[in-house]
Amino acid sequence: MQLRLRIYILGVLVAVFCSCTNKSDKAGKPQVFKGLYSFGPEIKSFKNCDDTHEYWVTDSSAQLELQYSQMNFEKPYEPVYVEVEGHKVPSGTEGMGSEFDSTLVVKKVLKITREIPEDMCN
Repeated sequence: MQLRLRIYILGVLVAVFCSCTNKSDKAGKPQVFKGLYSFGPEIKSFKNCDDTHEYWVTDSSAQLELQYSQMNFEKPYEPVYVEVEGHKVPSGTEGMGSEFDSTLVVKKVLKITREIPEDMCN
């Protein structure tokens, strides 16, 4: 268990470091992403409704995970529809999130709801 926690913390630190050095973050305001977010002990993923790519998620806003957990799901990994501001960075090569090509670094939560729009994300 402690090894998983250490790997998770290392992954978060790498994502934060990458987000600090990402040129697109310095160039302008973050993009808006709309899609399905799933959260649980081992996965934090975002499936983009526009292009169906799936990303690992780092929540630098500290609001996405909080708002998700306040929905009181009986089981982890229930998808919710979100609209967030953020940017993509390459994922690390080891640890949590390394199975994803890119990581979505969330800067601001615009919307989170259990209601998944049928015309957008199916």
